[in-house]
Amino acid sequence: MNVFVNRLNELIKEKGITRYKLAKDLNVNKQTVIFWADGINEPKISYLVQLAKYFDVSADYLLGLTDV
Repeated sequence: MNVFVNRLNELIKEKGITRYKLAKDLNVNKQTVIFWADGINEPKISYLVQLAKYFDVSADYLLGLTDV
């Protein structure tokens, strides 16, 4: 599993939300978030930025380029 998938699922769990809630909050289809979290698809850059802001982490963290 890639770093992005691991970190996304970790952040979802830490925030105590469901994939459906994340999809709703980001205004994307639930299936989109499921595909990201299962490693089937990767988010576009614009969604990567939204995810970083939503979880209050850097895009570099989500991508595994930093550990902070």
